[in-house]
Amino acid sequence: MPLLQVRDVPEELYERLAKVAKAENRSIAQETIVLVRNALNLTSERMARRKGFLVELDEIDLGGTHEFPAPEKLIREDRDR
Repeated sequence: MPLLQVRDVPEELYERLAKVAKAENRSIAQETIVLVRNALNLTSERMARRKGFLVELDEIDLGGTHEFPAPEKLIREDRDR
């Protein structure tokens, strides 16, 4: 199994990690693995959700989008009120 060594961990971070590990009845190494695994899964899940959302956006037929006024025109109209 690969070895991961992290240097210069801030004291407060290490203390929080130790407290969480103790509360979960895990060693600091075990808790670190759990936290990293969860963080990586969250990242991949978020990316998958974002990609799915972009696909859904592409499938929406807005029709007539070329008729939208230029943003500058809308801003000018708003300021002139």
